[in-house]
Amino acid sequence: MPSSLHCSLSPVLPRCLCKPRPADFYTLLYRRASPRTRSLHTTIRAPHQRTLSTFAPIYCRAQVAPQQPAFHQIRSMASDSDYMSFLDKANEDVSGGGKATTQSKGHFQFKATDTGAKVPKEIKDAIKDTFMVSEADEPFEAVSLEVKEDSLPDEVQFAELINHWDPNSADIEILDPLDWDKKGRYTKVIEAVRQATEGNDRDIVPSLDTVRQVLTTARSSSSKRQPNLVPVYRQISSDLITPSAAYLKVSAASKDDNYSFLFESAATEQLGRYSFVGAGPRKILTTGPGYGEETDPLRGLEKELAEYVVAQVPGLKLPPMAGGAVGYVGYDCVRYFEPKTARPMKDVLKVPESLFMLYDSIVAFDRFYGIIKVISYVQVPEDQDDKGLEEAYAEAGRTIDRLVDVLESPEVVLPKQEPIQLGQEYTSNIGRDGYEAHVTKLKEHIVAGDIIQAVPSQRFARPTNLHPFNIYRHLRTVNPSPYLFYVDCKDFQLVGASPELLVKSEEGRIITHPIAGTVKRGATPEDDQRLADELRSSLKDRAEHVMLVDLARNDVNRVADPLTVRVDRLMVVEKFSHVQHLVSQVSGVLRPGQTRFDAFRSIFPAGTVSGAPKVKAMELIAELEGEKRGIYAGAVGYFGYDGVDEKGAEVEGAMDTCIALRTMLTKDGVAYLQAGGGIVFDSDEYEEWMETINKLGANMHCITSAEQLYHAQQQRSA
Repeated sequence: MPSSLHCSLSPVLPRCLCKPRPADFYTLLYRRASPRTRSLHTTIRAPHQRTLSTFAPIYCRAQVAPQQPAFHQIRSMASDSDYMSFLDKANEDVSGGGKATTQSKGHFQFKATDTGAKVPKEIKDAIKDTFMVSEADEPFEAVSLEVKEDSLPDEVQFAELINHWDPNSADIEILDPLDWDKKGRYTKVIEAVRQATEGNDRDIVPSLDTVRQVLTTARSSSSKRQPNLVPVYRQISSDLITPSAAYLKVSAASKDDNYSFLFESAATEQLGRYSFVGAGPRKILTTGPGYGEETDPLRGLEKELAEYVVAQVPGLKLPPMAGGAVGYVGYDCVRYFEPKTARPMKDVLKVPESLFMLYDSIVAFDRFYGIIKVISYVQVPEDQDDKGLEEAYAEAGRTIDRLVDVLESPEVVLPKQEPIQLGQEYTSNIGRDGYEAHVTKLKEHIVAGDIIQAVPSQRFARPTNLHPFNIYRHLRTVNPSPYLFYVDCKDFQLVGASPELLVKSEEGRIITHPIAGTVKRGATPEDDQRLADELRSSLKDRAEHVMLVDLARNDVNRVADPLTVRVDRLMVVEKFSHVQHLVSQVSGVLRPGQTRFDAFRSIFPAGTVSGAPKVKAMELIAELEGEKRGIYAGAVGYFGYDGVDEKGAEVEGAMDTCIALRTMLTKDGVAYLQAGGGIVFDSDEYEEWMETINKLGANMHCITSAEQLYHAQQQRSA
């Protein structure tokens, strides 16, 4: 059996692994000590180096040590002269009956014959000099090694272990090359380590051998659903690539660049972790008059996704979105979930009621680690023939390589921008008088006891010859939001900065975020806080918010175990670019037999865009508005593939959807914007109309300011 050397790194003191087996070779691991370690991580850390930049491993077997260094932290932390001085000192005879010899930058070998050897003084001094630590720091001490007679981690597990290493406390497998070299896998592990530290890999992860092993394990399990997809990826650094540039490159290189998407996230006043890019979907699913069946869109989507099962590779860490269906469900699909709301409606926008694009290749940005994972899937042959599997693996690799080449190409083709025409006006579909009349009518229904609250809306249209992606580029700077998205649906585009999660599914737990209660941002920090305090203490806003939280609890309770339904957060003020909202969170664990699709149906549409009781409120809204809402108040997001873990247990795919608020639809040179507000018995007609204007303010400002910006650029270049 191969062996591994195992150590536990102290959260306070760094360690040197230096108690070997007799007459054997071993690996030393140095780490800088002192309270300054944590700040050092912060000050020298580059996107592609991550926390591993403070490590200095020393490989101890000349016959198998790699010719190129797997880690480059010494070079990144010291000058060339310090670096060479370190190697020169390491080259001297050392205590413990051993001898160190240099091989290449970043490595030296040390053979120890004394089983109780301490860290050689010369090496300690060299490290201290290089890292400028004092004798008082005493950064090194010896710890014993535990020899584990079991299987070593494969390159995937090792890469992920290093990649997600916790600098405060971690157990790390230190590889013993004695047996690995015989298997020919040691170089793969070193490459995986280099990939994790440099973010510039050459190999696809996991390896073909690992894929074979995963599928063999799956076939021997008792699972009724056998995997027919295996995720693979390459990892590159994102330090010179932005999500917007990646989108432009990937969509331009796609066979069909008319269907593509970019998802980003900026949490309130801070940047979100992930961004996702996709282009050239393998299939498009649409529903609605003129586009497909008039039916529940989730039935077809669920059926399509059920044809694919992803094998979960042990140790392989993928982002929450790694392939599946990306798109939207329009508000008007509610008539399939709640038939009582169905009635003839005027279709002004003439877009599909739902649209989903199915992706098997995704570009995922991880800002925390400063990396990009280019993900694709190995399509497992039905007969699981090994030759066919090998070709499928190679094809997935070629797909990934093409995407990496596109991402790393220096050329970015910007959207073609037509000459800007300034001075266009916004036009409401009902005007102020019409909206205030709707408010008055709904208040009458509230007094009559028909409803407690309802959320009417109005839609604005504005001609613009801005390229839709240029609108998005500007929107993401003026209105950063938790859900930023650009979805190109060929004949129209969605440009959104939604603040509100509709429903999310995480390992059987569903989450929804009711948002109700809005005030504008203040001109100064003091004014901002004053407005936030007023919002938090407003009896009207608090009553409306509590009612919608209760509605969310009821929606979750319909599909979740009642004992697990809880309010995780209640009436927290969250600040966005132009407004402040009261936000809560409700969650619950799905009951057996219930799925993420059931959860979506139960919660859709959110009470914050419909009212309470929900069905009656939607009936009244339909009567008053008389027009399809389209994407507005619907949902935008993704549904991932289901999976099977190594034990054969089925794992439901991820789901993450936001409410289509602060969302613009661009079609035929016109941008459409829509917003609404919650009406209760004491609502003021004018204030409610102004609330919709405030909610639309960021998007309206985005279009007009973007036009001015691009117009000025065109004038300068004329």
